Amino acid sequence: MSENYTLLRNKLLDRQVELQGRLENIKRDAARKASADWSEQAQERENDEVLDALGNEAAYELRMIQKALERMEEGEYGACLACGEDIALERLNIMPFAKYCVRCAEVHGG
Repeated sequence: MSENYTLLRNKLLDRQVELQGRLENIKRDAARKASADWSEQAQERENDEVLDALGNEAAYELRMIQKALERMEEGEYGACLACGEDIALERLNIMPFAKYCVRCAEVHGG
């Protein structure tokens, strides 16, 4: 299981770097100067809303990744936070920051 956790940890770290870069790009785009043209400003506002939503999603996933890495450090990674049973490796491969097994995720929405 240790080799699997090493692969999952690397997957989490790679995704963390990717999301941090995405957040930096979003911050840079949000800091740009507004256009003087009113119609362009309206389009820029819509774009800003999309960027804000993407930034929120990236920030949320980063928090989930950080919590998963902390659970790894504490030796609690891979155990469902609700029932304590092991989270299936297939689930962790798809969503390495999963904190619930499939059964509990349906109940807890995670």
